[in-house]
Amino acid sequence: MVDDNQDAAETIAMALNLENFTVATAFDRNTALAEAATFQPHVVLLDIGMPGMDGYAVSQELRARDQTNSLIIIALTGYGQPEDKARGKAAGFSDHLTKPITPDLLSTVLRKHLAGR
Repeated sequence: MVDDNQDAAETIAMALNLENFTVATAFDRNTALAEAATFQPHVVLLDIGMPGMDGYAVSQELRARDQTNSLIIIALTGYGQPEDKARGKAAGFSDHLTKPITPDLLSTVLRKHLAGR
């Protein structure tokens, strides 16, 4: 879970832990890229509106690296306009969820993406 809003990231991580997902959190670009390389997640939940390098750029960086290019990358963001979703798809996002989101919907989307893995 990558979000510069620590409370939001930790709340989502707790909800996912209750659903038996193993979660690592990051609050900035550098930590997110390092965690992705060491934690080796199947899925990255990624906020778009972060300072410095936004989520679009982080997604592109993850796609450019051999070690992380096949990750499922899901935008979990307040940016929900059609152009935001199109830009996300172009940046390599696998899916796009607009905040606020219920834990049940998030769990359903994650399980859908992970079903083939």
